[in-house]
Amino acid sequence: MTAEHKHPLQKVLETRIAIIDGAMGTTIRAYGMKESDIRGDRFKGANKDLLNNGDLFSLTQPKMIGDIHRRFLEAGADIIETNTFGATSISQSEFFVEDPREKGGRKDPAFYQKIIEDKFLNDLAWEINKQSARQCREWADRVANATGRQRFVAGSIGPLTVSLSNSPDADDPGFRVVTFDQVKDAYAHQVRALIAGGSDLLLVETIFDSLNAKAALVAIREVFDADGLTAQGKELPVMISAAVGRGGETMISAQTIEAFWNAVEHVKPLSVGLNCSLGPDLMYPFLSDLSEKASAAISCYPNAGLPNPLSPTGFDLEPADMGRFLGNFAKSGLINIAGGCCGNTPEHIAAIAKALDGMPPRAPHTAPQEDGRPNGSVAIPAEVPPEVRPLRLSGSQPFKQQPGSFIMIGERTNVAGSPKFAKLVKEGKFEEAVSVARQQVENGANVIDICMDEGMIDGVAAMTRYLLLLGSEPEVAKVPFMVDSSKWEVIEAGLRCLQGKGIVNSISLKEGEAIFRERARTVLKYGAAVVVMAFDEQGQAASYEEKIRICQRAYRILVDEVGFPAEDIIFDPNILTVATGMEEHNNYAVDFINATRWIKQNLPHAKISGGVSNISFSFRGNNKVREAMHSAFLYHAIAAGMDMGIVNAGMLEVYEEIEPELKVLVEDVLLNRRPDAAERLVQLGERLKALDPGAVAEKKTDEWRSGTVEERLSHSLVKGIDEFIDIDT
Repeated sequence: MTAEHKHPLQKVLETRIAIIDGAMGTTIRAYGMKESDIRGDRFKGANKDLLNNGDLFSLTQPKMIGDIHRRFLEAGADIIETNTFGATSISQSEFFVEDPREKGGRKDPAFYQKIIEDKFLNDLAWEINKQSARQCREWADRVANATGRQRFVAGSIGPLTVSLSNSPDADDPGFRVVTFDQVKDAYAHQVRALIAGGSDLLLVETIFDSLNAKAALVAIREVFDADGLTAQGKELPVMISAAVGRGGETMISAQTIEAFWNAVEHVKPLSVGLNCSLGPDLMYPFLSDLSEKASAAISCYPNAGLPNPLSPTGFDLEPADMGRFLGNFAKSGLINIAGGCCGNTPEHIAAIAKALDGMPPRAPHTAPQEDGRPNGSVAIPAEVPPEVRPLRLSGSQPFKQQPGSFIMIGERTNVAGSPKFAKLVKEGKFEEAVSVARQQVENGANVIDICMDEGMIDGVAAMTRYLLLLGSEPEVAKVPFMVDSSKWEVIEAGLRCLQGKGIVNSISLKEGEAIFRERARTVLKYGAAVVVMAFDEQGQAASYEEKIRICQRAYRILVDEVGFPAEDIIFDPNILTVATGMEEHNNYAVDFINATRWIKQNLPHAKISGGVSNISFSFRGNNKVREAMHSAFLYHAIAAGMDMGIVNAGMLEVYEEIEPELKVLVEDVLLNRRPDAAERLVQLGERLKALDPGAVAEKKTDEWRSGTVEERLSHSLVKGIDEFIDIDT
């Protein structure tokens, strides 16, 4: 970004640490407001208590809210937040709509759909957000004019009272009271009002549910695009701030800091940081971790320690304490924006501003240029290879591609890859189907591929239900998910369930460039990586020449036009079946391997994947041969640059341990070394079947079942497996 196009706050962050304000709620309490004060005449007849609905004070006590903004600005705040932390229609409904549970009912998405469509709540949310932004704008401009220093208004977008990541029903971990689209719509309404009121920035803050936050970020992107702000160059910078628990994870969705950053980096936020949480001392190691990983500016505005009912502010730390802690963060080079959350009054902010005065800001990481050089750096001699950009994904835990490693994508949660899984899904036994995913993770899958494409299955409903169940299963939710479908509506349904950074499988040029661009932009909006099939309007690429032509064309559209990160593009140049008896199929493996090598040399940072089991379909029923084929194929494809593959880990032989005669015949087929290769391998396969009928059976994946009964029970308890409880007990 050139200097003339930088946001004014970005310029500030390059020269000094900016100060953000403190706690609105804590400061309001010092004014001694009562229930009658928040109601005023307008809300006098409300059926519920409103005093905890602090956002309403922007309408009923505007002078008090303005005075609080003035005090924080005079204390040294560069950024003041709108009083809109809970100003969505969903959050406001808690104060104005009767809860069905009070009459023995159950809140569900149908209830919240009515909330989203309710005129009173929508009008109220709009008014609170717009009015609060105007109040901030008025005081920011007034103090800026008086001091000669620009001040900024951050539209506060807080968490909700409902969760997309967790079920409120202990008996149904896949149940959610609200849908992704309902949350997104509520946030979009809030975003538009904050912009209309004059906000300079949009701050998605106090994130303890990562999927809720993703809905807010998707809403922001959609508002920018739909309202023409992107085309006009008027997008507002986005700030993102999470709240963490003692393990450094977002509190409800249990996503660690690095996993969280992987999931939101695509937004290209002005800043990312931590707020609220456990106080500054316990926040330090997680802030340090984020500072090492993130390329954005780092913000930090913690609570004033832990809650303390005996303190006037309700929290432990005095202004001098907060100044000392934040000063130490600055000395360690961790922060670009500092302030306070719960318990921090204008006096706390004044102490923080004084402690940080003159301290240098953290030097942000710079994104590498296409040739691997940091922006603005001198050219690197040609013999120095460009920087490798690994694929970075996340579930609740981060995943980073390691140099020279092969990413195993488990195929058993694909209805086409496992008859057992398909049967469970068709019978609606989704809870039992979770055990299949758990086994994939236990067997070493780095990513699990989830596909519901089968004529008897409602793909959208099945994908949604299954992913929500997996999201509630900690041992499975830690890994990234690959949402796999030939139906775009199923892929979109899957994206709405991923709190982390997953993979979409797949998009292609099959339906033309316009649809390809549109779907790529949607994938980017949700922050996923994408598998691109070597398929265009002319059909599936079978030959080497067609594979590289289509992949190059897709790459240029994605990188040059859509702005898709090259390291998040995963080409699938089509692993096609060999030894079919048709001569034109004999070179399919060689063409894939050669295309892989070409892509690695000519399309920087792109990755290569494929469905490994496709190569051996002509030997279905003979797992001995299939295992050897998979292993030998991967040996040569990985050497050429293949990064990952969808494969059943239980059907992989160790390459060096393949029986010598079998290895030779398998490689004759794969590398197309002789015209009778397929016939010779078929003959050997028949002999192997005759010698060992058991070779046709799949390897047993539940090896833990061979342990003692004590070991089996322990394993079941730790992993949450109830399938064998009766027999083991």
